[in-house]
Amino acid sequence: MQQVGSKAILANARPVDPRSLPVVQRRPKRRLRIGIEHFWVLQRRLVLRGAAVLVVMILALAAWQLREPIGAGLTAAGDLVQGEFADAGFAVGEISISGQMLTRESDILAALGIAPRTSTLDFDAEAARSRIADLPAIETVTIRKVYPGDVIVTVSEKAPVARWRVDGITFLVDAQGLQIGEDQGAWGDLPLIIGDGAADDAMAMIRSLEQFPDLSADIVALSRIADRRWDMIYDTGLRVQLPEFGVAQALRDLEGYQRDYALLDRDVTIIDLRIPELVALRPAKREEDDKP
Repeated sequence: MQQVGSKAILANARPVDPRSLPVVQRRPKRRLRIGIEHFWVLQRRLVLRGAAVLVVMILALAAWQLREPIGAGLTAAGDLVQGEFADAGFAVGEISISGQMLTRESDILAALGIAPRTSTLDFDAEAARSRIADLPAIETVTIRKVYPGDVIVTVSEKAPVARWRVDGITFLVDAQGLQIGEDQGAWGDLPLIIGDGAADDAMAMIRSLEQFPDLSADIVALSRIADRRWDMIYDTGLRVQLPEFGVAQALRDLEGYQRDYALLDRDVTIIDLRIPELVALRPAKREEDDKP
């Protein structure tokens, strides 16, 4: 080897043919890895979304399996806290209810939902107020908590407008025809209505009769016929049959007949006013009429 300047030259060196050098080959990737990478690039959002859904389903299933133990634990904890408040002097000791006539006190107490160890601190007055307001006869209700242990309930009730006798029971109904209680004998001054569907249309008939006090004085019942029209039944047994339409005019005519002819005082059992401008009468049957 000779040294020329800074270069070293091999005396016997020969030029190398590049074609004789070995070829460097890259190691091929596995097909599975390539497929996974392509799928991840193309479907990444879908995979992530599916994974999130799966996680949510697993959590929901776990919560469902644990619902009873968790619920029992919360209930026990609530009862414990409730009892602690009660033992501390905040137990509900006196319940005052006023304003009810049609509603039974036991129904109001049941709607209050106060247990023996309920405390005034944890008692939900608004929820109790809503339950009491759902009772049929209740118009308004207020509930006050007076600490440490009193609950005061004040109600006002709907006004009954009529008594409705059906299936042997006499109910009290309001202006909308809804049953709000039973008549225990204290509402005898209210009009008595009978027949299917009578409660629905009672208010219109009652208001019509209020315009004719001379006609309504001795009425014992208003009978709904086929849920289409009314009969007025008097204490003498007289029945006045009113038309389906034009009731006000029929009552005006009857008032005129009573004024001019004392028709209601006649010895008749039926006055038929169902046909306009025509009056049909059925005389009372006498004993001598049965004799041969």
